[in-house]
Formats: sequence, C-alpha cells, structure tokens
Amino acid sequence: MTSATVTAPAPYQSYVYAYPHKTAYRKLTDRPRLSELWAGEPKDALSLYLHIPFCEVRCGFCNLFTRIGAPDGLTGAYLDALERQAGAVREALGEREPVRFATAAFGGGTPTFLTAAELTRLCDIAEHRMGADLRAVPLSVEASPATATADRLEVLAERGATRLSLGVQSFDDTEARAAVRPQRRADVEAALGRVREAGIPVLNIDLIYGIDGQTEHTWLRSLDAALAWRPEELYLYPLYIRPLTSLGRRADAADPEWDEQRLRLYRAGRDHLLAHGYEQRSMRMFRRADAPAEGADDYACQTDGMIGLGCGARSYTSGLHYSFDYAVGMHEIRAIIDDYTVRPAADFAHAEYGRRMTGDEARRRHLLQSLLQADGLAVADYRERFGGRTPAEDFPAELARFADRGWLEPGPVLRLTPDGLAHSDALGPELFSPAVRAAMAAYERK
Repeated sequence: MTSATVTAPAPYQSYVYAYPHKTAYRKLTDRPRLSELWAGEPKDALSLYLHIPFCEVRCGFCNLFTRIGAPDGLTGAYLDALERQAGAVREALGEREPVRFATAAFGGGTPTFLTAAELTRLCDIAEHRMGADLRAVPLSVEASPATATADRLEVLAERGATRLSLGVQSFDDTEARAAVRPQRRADVEAALGRVREAGIPVLNIDLIYGIDGQTEHTWLRSLDAALAWRPEELYLYPLYIRPLTSLGRRADAADPEWDEQRLRLYRAGRDHLLAHGYEQRSMRMFRRADAPAEGADDYACQTDGMIGLGCGARSYTSGLHYSFDYAVGMHEIRAIIDDYTVRPAADFAHAEYGRRMTGDEARRRHLLQSLLQADGLAVADYRERFGGRTPAEDFPAELARFADRGWLEPGPVLRLTPDGLAHSDALGPELFSPAVRAAMAAYERK
C-alpha cells in the first residue's frame, strides 16, 4: 500500500499541546496529598509554571483558561492565593533531597497583564517561596503587544527572563479584527521595539494562518513584517474555531476548502521561513539557525516533574496529572478564579482534578510528544525507557498507518516526513487511547 492509495483524515483536528487533555481529567474523590504524590519523584530537574488567568481582551479564537480584565483588588488577591499555594506545594516537596528547578515559565492568560510591581511579586514567589533561581535557568514569559510596556519588560529582563513570546497573530489590521484581536500594526511594531530594547535574548512571535479573508500574499506580508525584527523564534498556528469562543458561535461544520487553505498557507509559510535561515523544530515552531540555545523545544513543559501554580496550571508526576477545575465559558472561569482566591493554604496541599497515568498512557504520551518534534524518536531511547519494548511492538497499527500515508520514516529514529509534520494535528489525536477518547467525549463543556 502506498500513501497515494490511503485516504488521510482531515488535517486540522486538534492541537495536542498536552496529553491527556484537561477534558479527560476528572474530580479526584480521594484528594491525594501532594506530599505522597511527590514522595518518590525525582526533584533535581523540575519545571516550574506560573499561570496568570487575565487578559485585556479575549481573542475570538481563544479557548484558554482566562478572563477579560480584573476588578479592583482581584490581581492582588490572586497573587495572595498563588503565594499560599506556593508555600503548600514547596512544603509538600519536602526537605529530604535537594529540590532544583531547571526551567521556569509564566503563562496565561497574559502574565504581563500584571503591573510591573505585581510582576516583581510574581518573580519573588517563584524565587523565595519555590526556590527557583530565575537568573540561572531558562525563563519564558508570554505577553501581548498592549501589555509589553517598558516598565514591565524592565522587570522581566532584570529578573532573568531569557525568552519573551509576543502574541501578534497578524500584522494586517483587517485580519486582526477578523480574528477578534483588536490591535493596530503600529502598536505591534512599537511593542517589538520595546522588547528588543529590553535586551531579552530570545524573541518569539506568534502568527496565525487561516483567518477569514487572509490570502497567501497577506500571509507572506505578515511573515516578512515579523522577519524584519529577526526573531529568534516564530510559531505559526493554524486558526481553530472552538466551541464557547466568540468565533465558535459562528462556526459551521467541517470545511474541506478551509482545510486546504490552511494547508496551503502553512506550506507557504514553512518554505518562506526555511528560505530565510530558520530551522523547523515542529509543525508550529521555527528557530533561527544562529539563535542562542534555549534548552528543550516546545514539548519540554509536558515532561514529568512539572509543577504548576495558579488555577489554570497543570502539574505532572509520573503517576498522576492534576490541576484545578477547567472551563472555557466566561461565567464558569470567573467562578473558578474567585474560588481559587479565597482558598486557605491547607486546600493547596491536595490534588483535586486529574488523570492517573498507566504504563500504556505513559508510552502513548512519550511517543506522541517525540514524534511531533522534527528530531523524532530514537527507538533505542524508547526501549531503554520502557523495559526493552519498541514503539512498533506497542503501537503497530498506528505506526503502520502513518507510514502508509507517507507521514513516517521508519528506522532507528522514527521521524515524520515533511507531509507528516504538516499533518501533526491529525496524527497526534490518532495516538489517544480509547479511555482518553471516551473521557474527552463525555466531558460536559462549560
């Protein structure tokens, strides 16, 4: 069988940025203590993630856990709760063995929604409460053009930020409005200038393709506008229209013409960046060939040994992934944030929502995360990690299907072909287990 005779699924099914997805999490009736969950886990190279669930505006495509604006006092109350949670989590890690953080990230939402003074406090929580040396490890921070102000950037640069990710989405004002991303190109350019002046080593620019009215010409024009700043990284995201988002309210059924448009724009953007000295690291991520090393690529925050603080953050041990409740709708998100801000410290010593990771799920997760990176998966590494078994022994049907479609290059390193990388958002979901699929299907949106 050849790839020409195999019918491939629709290319844009789901962006797999974590596995299992939060919609597969359920309330943990036993509320396990964090001290027990972390007792047997390695603690010498942990990842730290702090979640700030506030934005100045919610983009039309966004289904992240975030709310628009904050009434007076809410950000301060949120940081108070974050500090209580940090104290409880750090105590749960114990003192028997050294605790070291190898990476840190502030995400959201928009962390730079906080004022400069609040960002200082956020850094203090990471350093003084959790013990992370922010100036000694890679620290990535997400920002929007409107909130990337000079005083905020000065705080981040002084506290050790090594990477600033700016959500631009489009340099075309008409396209930005179509994505319900109200911003002007002049303001975006001004923000980029401030980021460069701040001296943060790695600038990442996020762009989106598939926006209503976008053409290959306007897409390449946006790419060229981004390239003028010589960003160390660029992320190219296909537009998704999700339920409970403002664009989602106008969503139609599957649209093959839109799929074809997004694939065409993806390939044009990929080829344009490759021709301008960028290396492809995943379907979405492109890094300038001469950019400074920043550590592992964009799947690194999904490895075990992840500690998330904040009401939208996840944490990962080898046996359990856990978080707080999850929602997309504005009313429900606000209720979860309000509940988080009044919790006593003792509440943060337990896991409340999550999913236990069996051996099969761990193998699926490792295969999925590795395959979706351009470097692929070394079979020998997989065998060493999973008791001598190979990916082909564990997932024969899936790997054969990917190879038949022309998506996978077999060998000592399993690596996606260029067409396989282009179809990452179809390939990833095919590796979900039946149990995870069933849990996601049964999830009640809110």
